[in-house]
Parts: sequence; C-alpha cells; structure tokens
Amino acid sequence: MPATREVPRFDPVRIRGGHRSGRLVRHRRRAVAVGLAVTATALVAAGPRYSDGARGHPRARPPAHTASLSGEQSPYPRRAAGSLTAPVRISDADTVRLLRPGDRVDVIAAEGTVPGGDARVVARGARVTKVPEPLEGAGDSGALVVLSVPRATAARLAGASATGRLAVTLW
Repeated sequence: MPATREVPRFDPVRIRGGHRSGRLVRHRRRAVAVGLAVTATALVAAGPRYSDGARGHPRARPPAHTASLSGEQSPYPRRAAGSLTAPVRISDADTVRLLRPGDRVDVIAAEGTVPGGDARVVARGARVTKVPEPLEGAGDSGALVVLSVPRATAARLAGASATGRLAVTLW
C-alpha cells in the first residue's frame, strides 16, 4: 500500500461577477426600459400609414383599401399615398373605352393641331381609378378618365389639357 499524502493547502475558489442572470436581475429597470423602447419602435413601424389627417383623429371616409363586411369593394377609388385623383379629358374616346380601373397609362400631350407636331409625356405610370360612362350628345369632345397621380403631375396634366390634346398609352 502506498503511503498517504497530505493534501496541499490552497485558497478557496471565488467566482467574480456572478452569473449573467444575476446581472439582469440587478439591472432590471434598465432591461425593462430597453424592452419597452424596442416594443414602442416596433409598434410605430408597423402602424397604419394614412396621409390624410393626423393620427388619432377620425377620418371623413374609410381608407380606400378596406372592404365592407359583405366582401364588396369600397366605393372610394384606390390611390397611392401622397397622390390625388385627377379627371382628364382624352381626345380619343375609343382609346378610353379600352381602359379599366387599375390600368397604368402614360399621358401624352400633343401641342397644336398640326399633324407631326411636338408631343411630350406629361404623366408616366398614372393609375386609372375610374372610367365614367360617356355622356350622350358629347360629340367629338373626347372622353373622361380619372387618374391617380402625384400633386405635381396633376398640375402638369391640368396645364397640358388647357393648351393641347391629350392621349394615353396603355402599359
């Protein structure tokens, strides 16, 4: 049998800083504040984006993207945020009959009445929101179409329709 040996003396092992969960408990106020800040940021980022009116105030009409309980579409025309609806008279009524709500069109203004005159694109990618029925006895005055465009484009459309004839090209 081997001889017994004495165990050498050593200092006790001390763990510094404790466990991570202990730190979290000690700093719980800070952890709660960080958690609330992250939650608030997520709620703001995922919240509704209405360009009409301030948040928390009632709207004059429901948002265009909502449907009624029976599943019918809203009677209000759809439009992108920051855009408005602009009625435009297109000189060729037959072309307007080809359009449907939701179509994208370019609006072209032809200056003057001379064939082969200057033409310029006034609106690119305008969304058709409504194609009203033509009036009886309107003659050769063209046809009306309602487009959803940004405010600056609506001003250009109004100016172009006052000085020339408008046409559309379907995307």
